[in-house]
Amino acid sequence: MQIKSGIGFIVLTLGVVGCSAVDTSVDAPSPSAESEAAQPQFISTAAAIQSPLRNDNSPLQPSVEVIGVSQWPMFRLNPEHTASDGVEGLPEAPRLVWKFFTGGVVESSPTVVDGVVYEGTFNKSLFALDADTGNELWRFPVGGLLRSSPSVVNGTVFFGADDNRFYAVDSATGKERWSFTLGPGGEQSSPAVVEGRVFFGAFDGNVYSLDAKTGVELWRFTTGSGILSSPIVYEETVFVGSIDGNLYALETESGEEKWRFAASGPVFSSPAGSDGMIYFGSDDTFVYALEANNGAERWRFKTSGEVFSSPAIANGVLYIGSNDGFVYALDAAAGDLLWQTNLNGAVFSSPAVLGELLYVGSTDGRLYALELLKGDIVWSFRVGDRIWTSPAVFDGVLYFGSHDGHIYAIESSAED
Repeated sequence: MQIKSGIGFIVLTLGVVGCSAVDTSVDAPSPSAESEAAQPQFISTAAAIQSPLRNDNSPLQPSVEVIGVSQWPMFRLNPEHTASDGVEGLPEAPRLVWKFFTGGVVESSPTVVDGVVYEGTFNKSLFALDADTGNELWRFPVGGLLRSSPSVVNGTVFFGADDNRFYAVDSATGKERWSFTLGPGGEQSSPAVVEGRVFFGAFDGNVYSLDAKTGVELWRFTTGSGILSSPIVYEETVFVGSIDGNLYALETESGEEKWRFAASGPVFSSPAGSDGMIYFGSDDTFVYALEANNGAERWRFKTSGEVFSSPAIANGVLYIGSNDGFVYALDAAAGDLLWQTNLNGAVFSSPAVLGELLYVGSTDGRLYALELLKGDIVWSFRVGDRIWTSPAVFDGVLYFGSHDGHIYAIESSAED
């Protein structure tokens, strides 16, 4: 590995052999008419509910409290997007618990709270499924594709859609509480909900802060292009990337710009914050580490493809995927390459770390479990099409979606 020093950054040239493992893959059972028809058990009532703006004045008082993985309330687990937790994951080759056919491509990542899985699909619906059985509890129809991953806080589901609206929906009933109109292009950024405020970006180029109780706009900040990156809230600052190639740091209270950092390509990757640093990837093939307080570049690491994946951070190590087909483990402080593992397809999925394993999907149609220390593949689980979603874990079960139209629940084969 060659290290080239520069002003305020380090460029790393790859020279590490990718990790591999013996074949421990598991295939999901092939779809059948009988299995598809048997899964949805509940009739949705949400289809009849199309409310005007702010039709429910019940107090929400949103806050975020993540204790272990008794819940996975938002994209990347928490407002900092570290996507890591110390509890045990799925150490053994998994088995299918259930799968649910949504009728459309699934790019939205799941949220799991209080025994319910929430996930959007390209069939223009947000689904609520029983986490144990996969039975449909309700669905909420929207007017466009649903790519945004929902956040669930204090009984309310927050998400946006390609119909140029952002929604707040009752998590138990699927009834709309309020909606907010956006500019053209829709909304694919996943919201962060912190201290009664909802933060998200939209394809109209704006970063929004809304009152979580009412949907009233508190502020907006206009970037130079659309936003697919999902914001984090870290050290009283909102950090978010834009297709204009900048990573922005904004005051949470006012939306005033603190600083911006210019990458050399669009920033689709969502940032993560840890130990006073902000980490993200860019279409310019680099992974960046910046000082959170002023945006100064600490290091950069070059992959061989665009970086759409968002980082996970655990125990001083950053894990991230690249469109070159590799998952990388980097020293979070210095940017040194610890290992890289080839997953046989572009990695749009963002990894999650639980216990001693990392979990991530690939466009080769497999969900992988990698050993944290060396990156060895412990097992893989094959489905019918590519996996762009990022996995979530609840009570020993891992949930994810696929372009094959299914939402999957798998658990360790060692489970009783």
